[in-house]
Amino acid sequence: MRILLVEDEAKVARFIKEGLTAEGYEVEIADDGKLGEKKAREGDFNLILLDVLLPKKNGFDVLHSLRTEGIRTPILMLTARTATEDIVQGLDHGADDYLTKPFAFNELLARIRSLIRRERQSLTTIRLADLQLNTISRKATRAGSSIDLTAREYSLLEYLMRNPHKLVSRQQLAKEVWGFSFDPGTNIIDVYINHLRKKIDQGFDVKLLHTERGKGYYISDKEPARGSAK
Repeated sequence: MRILLVEDEAKVARFIKEGLTAEGYEVEIADDGKLGEKKAREGDFNLILLDVLLPKKNGFDVLHSLRTEGIRTPILMLTARTATEDIVQGLDHGADDYLTKPFAFNELLARIRSLIRRERQSLTTIRLADLQLNTISRKATRAGSSIDLTAREYSLLEYLMRNPHKLVSRQQLAKEVWGFSFDPGTNIIDVYINHLRKKIDQGFDVKLLHTERGKGYYISDKEPARGSAK
């Protein structure tokens, strides 16, 4: 398991690296924000430990850049800043967890194990309410009942479930699922949405696949927005 540690305090970085190495992790260190971002972008890491107060580029900005570029590696923020607004800012920018200094090393280990377990699970199973999608077997179930999907229906459902509660346009679906520029003259996306809706929602009180007229679609177990259609 490879961990990137972005920490400018040499003593702290050395302490963390020695402890994690003793636990069997491979640790690479970056001592400023720009270098950390570069390593995160280019390296294959299972987890990133990211300090907030860094030279050259602070941790919040590094986090925002990585998430904007689509890098989904789990990120645990490390910082002495304990104000609630700082914690909220980190989480809103896409941090997976937040640990304030000073911390017990055993707590750091527990947080790391939890994030890695969560990431391993998320690689194979995506969940929303009682709907589950296994990305290895490419099988879907709802409330334990199997759902038979075509290859295109599976791709459409996977994309929507990887973007839960988020409105996605027909143009986005055309590009990400079909792989071509949107043609306003075709209704192929609407047809597949209707097929998929019947398969995952029919017979259930809680509807998961929603349409917002003129804007797009989203999958959510929350109440539909006003003006949208199920």
